Amino acid sequence: MPENENVPPARDRAATTRRLLPGLATAAVALAVSLLVHAQVPTLPAMTLAVVLGVLAANLPGTGAWTAGRARPGLDFAGKHLMRAGIVVLGLKVSVVDVLGLGWLALVLIAAVVAASFAGTYLISRLFRLPPVTALLVATGFSICGASAIGAMAAVRRIKHVDTVLPVALVTLCGTLAIGVLPLLVTPLQLSAPVFGAWTGASVHDVGQVVATAQTGGAAALGIAVVVKLTRVLLLAPVVAIASAQQRLTEPAGQTHDGGRRPPLIPLFVLGFMAMVALRSTGWLGAGWLEAGALLQDLLLGAALFGLGSAVRIRSLLQTGARALLAALASWLLIAVLGLGAAVVIAG
Repeated sequence: MPENENVPPARDRAATTRRLLPGLATAAVALAVSLLVHAQVPTLPAMTLAVVLGVLAANLPGTGAWTAGRARPGLDFAGKHLMRAGIVVLGLKVSVVDVLGLGWLALVLIAAVVAASFAGTYLISRLFRLPPVTALLVATGFSICGASAIGAMAAVRRIKHVDTVLPVALVTLCGTLAIGVLPLLVTPLQLSAPVFGAWTGASVHDVGQVVATAQTGGAAALGIAVVVKLTRVLLLAPVVAIASAQQRLTEPAGQTHDGGRRPPLIPLFVLGFMAMVALRSTGWLGAGWLEAGALLQDLLLGAALFGLGSAVRIRSLLQTGARALLAALASWLLIAVLGLGAAVVIAG
């Protein structure tokens, strides 16, 4: 076998780079706009803005053809590969020491909320006649950590990129809804700041959306909200590992249903996530490194979410969107109720 036979020629790599560059450059510009708007209006999470800009770019007359044409390969690359890289770096936000500091009762309650949210959301989605793949992704995103969890589940279950579009749109919509609705309920429900924070962390989908919601209740609410939320994020690894193991058990040895190789028991990016959690938990990383990690995570996930949002076609979404939206709202209400019950016990 000639040396370097499996290495693609330089001209092929250059062609691949030229094919991906328009989409990646577009995602970079959109990400910069998202971060600038977030800096001016902190209540608008940058990740949510990235999805919204992607949807707008896909559906406005002047940009729709670009995102569907020359930019598409790069945007698809961002939605898949940069999402996985962002999930790895997300692990730097999670400290096992902080999670254990909540106490065993709180940890059991949070795990129970995630399990009940997952099962309940999947059941609701199926009752509204959503396809099993969509129901699985919606349940994963709603119960754990939004679009990041959807990307992780799609990767291990070999779900097509196009099938992640609707779940990402729904989890973004409902997470954004929580930013406006939950603070309005603090006074009617007579919630203390710690209970409000725990409720936010236990029921809002994306980390950025949790921060945007909880900060309205002050530092006490924000502190516990982030820890509770990151405890849910930590559950991403076992949930994805279980999904991967189930996939391996249901497919013939050596290959998947589409002829490809079976996924590993624990995907490489999940191992990377766990490694970053372990590194953060050692306490070796200074504030500067953690801030750099947070910035890198925003860059990777922001570009990935713009790529996913740019695949949303409003016209196609409206054809099946009514049932999906009702299912998402019902699931959002279920998770809010479950999260509130847990929050009262954790911080009440």
